[in-house]
Amino acid sequence: MEYHRTSASSPPKLAIAIRHVHFEDCGSLAEVLLERNFAIRYIDVGRHPLADIDIGAADLVIGLGGPVAVYDHGKYPWMRHELALLERAVELDKPILGICLGAQMLAHVLGARVYAGQVKELGWSPLQLTEQGRASVIAPLDGEATSMLHWHGDTFDLPDGATLLASTTRVAHQIYRWRRALAFQCHPEVRAEDFERWLIGHACEIDACGFTTVTQLREDTARLAPTLTRQAAKVFADWLTQLES
Repeated sequence: MEYHRTSASSPPKLAIAIRHVHFEDCGSLAEVLLERNFAIRYIDVGRHPLADIDIGAADLVIGLGGPVAVYDHGKYPWMRHELALLERAVELDKPILGICLGAQMLAHVLGARVYAGQVKELGWSPLQLTEQGRASVIAPLDGEATSMLHWHGDTFDLPDGATLLASTTRVAHQIYRWRRALAFQCHPEVRAEDFERWLIGHACEIDACGFTTVTQLREDTARLAPTLTRQAAKVFADWLTQLES
């Protein structure tokens, strides 16, 4: 298990981040967490036993992205343990941040259906915020302010009691809020300096998709990711402030 600690003199708060592939980490979120006196504890799925994790010790639970499907939980025994961790976090009313696979897993835990979408989103396109989204902490992610990285083939129904905050023209459910949870089907955390690892780790998926290329993704990310990083930092910081109020 990997820890990133703050330099503050007071005891840090604990963010437990469940990581499925090493290059899909907290990205720009990590900088905001460290500024807010969080220690980040990465739990690497497939390496660290999830059944041993005390989720009750977390001040924040983060479910990160990964190239597997929630409905394939029968193939991956660890997934049942991860879903159980999220169920426990919900029971304890822990703040939860879900990104891509993490958002899908949270939707499943909240009783919504997760399934293969009619289209695959892989690349950059702007978000369309709902009225509730424009009035929320995610307002800096509006398509007029920044673009967004998308990397998924699955989607989900909106969980009961959740508020839809953002969509795209191709996929309706991109960002939702549920109580103290915030979930992104997309990738607000991505940083330009990290992206070459994505291109290596997902090389087969990029080649198979047929509608974009490594070169196109690299160029788009170099052009668009710096603005997204600035805007996402505002979102993450405002959300953490909102949790404290």
